Formats: sequence, structure tokens, C-alpha cells
Amino acid sequence: MYQDAETGFADHADNTFQEGSFGEEAIRKGFIRKVYGILLTQIMFTLGIMSIFLYIQEVRDYSKQNTWLWIVAFVMTFIILIVLACCENVRRSFPLNMIFLGLFTFFEAFLLGTVAAHYEADEVMYAAAITAVVVLGLTIFAFQTKWDFTMMGGMLCVLLLVLIVFGILAAIFHNKILSMVYASIGALIFSAYIVFDTQMMLGGKHKYALSPEEYIFAALNLYLDIVNLFLFILAIFGGSRD
Repeated sequence: MYQDAETGFADHADNTFQEGSFGEEAIRKGFIRKVYGILLTQIMFTLGIMSIFLYIQEVRDYSKQNTWLWIVAFVMTFIILIVLACCENVRRSFPLNMIFLGLFTFFEAFLLGTVAAHYEADEVMYAAAITAVVVLGLTIFAFQTKWDFTMMGGMLCVLLLVLIVFGILAAIFHNKILSMVYASIGALIFSAYIVFDTQMMLGGKHKYALSPEEYIFAALNLYLDIVNLFLFILAIFGGSRD
């Protein structure tokens, strides 16, 4: 079975398991349950941390007045993400992988809390609710559709690079309409990423899939997709304010 040491992608054309066999199906189902269990824990923890920034006024005010909190959280999140993405031994070694994923989730939740502090609590809750509905719908779609999104990795990467350049332009010109368009396009792209990463986890009839050993990587991908979708939806709410 061909395995990319960096990404954990597997090509089913070279899979040593017999496709559709009971053993392969049981392993894949266990892998999916583990990924969603980890993902649910990450999301619940993130919501808890964000609630502290939203509903405790002292924390909210302190976060607004001290931008270094955002910078520290961003730097730590980026460093741990690089370690998890690039170091196969780290993300496959228990309990080291859980420790690093826990640290990443903590700093990411802290980062989201500092961002949420600049919005009204109602806006954040509406954005979270819409994100939950969209993710649920996209997950059901990814499970049921006959379209294979796992072959769209290259195109999604190009779209992401275009989005980054668009974001730089939107930041420079600081136009309300341009920012709204940027946030809307970002939400669409990460909606596609949710379907892509879900099908990468499912395996089966799809051309490419993650190895069952890459449950940390799968949970990390889906968590980041959901977080980015939430941030873009929140940006749309913020941009709609007078």
C-alpha cells in the first residue's frame, strides 16, 4: 500500500486489503468513530473556552486591550500545527500525539476566544449555529454522494492560494463590500474542504483515503476546516453591521 509519509494519503489502487472485506470495513468504521470522537471533544472544549471570553466581562475587556494574547496564541498554534503536519512519528505515537493535539486545540480555542471577544455574543452564537448546520449538511452529503471529491485536492489548494492573495488585497483596500465577498468565498472554499476531508477519511469507493493510523491527522483537518468556516461566517456577520 502506497503511503505518503507527510500527508498520510493512501492510494487504493495499491491497497493490500481486499476492498469491501469485513476486516477492512471494521477497521475503517473504527477509524471514523475515533476521528469523530476526538473532533467532538475538540469542538466542545473550544466552545467552552470561547464562552469564557464572551460572557466574562473582565476576560473580554482584558483580551481587547492586550493584543499580545492573540499573537502568542497564533504563534503557538502555528508551531504545533507544523509539528503535527510534518512529523509522522509525533502524530502516530500515543500518547505524544494526543498531547500535541490537546495543546493545539487549547491554543486554537484561546485564539478563537480572543477573536470572539471583538464580536457581540449573539453574533458568535448565530455564526456557531449556522456553522453546525452547514457542517452537518455537508457531512451527510459527503457520506451519500457518488461524486469523488478526493481527486480535487490540487484544485482546492489553488483556490486556497487565490483566497490568501484576495485576503491580502481586501486587507490593504479595507472595503466593506470586498471584505464581504472575501468572507463569502472563504466560507465556500472551506465548505468544499469539509467534504474533501470527510471523504478522505471514509475511504471505500473513493480513489484516495487516509490511513486508519492517521486518526490525529484526520481530526486535525476536519477541526481546522470547521474553525475556518466558522471564522468566515462570523466575518460575514461582522461585515453586515452598520
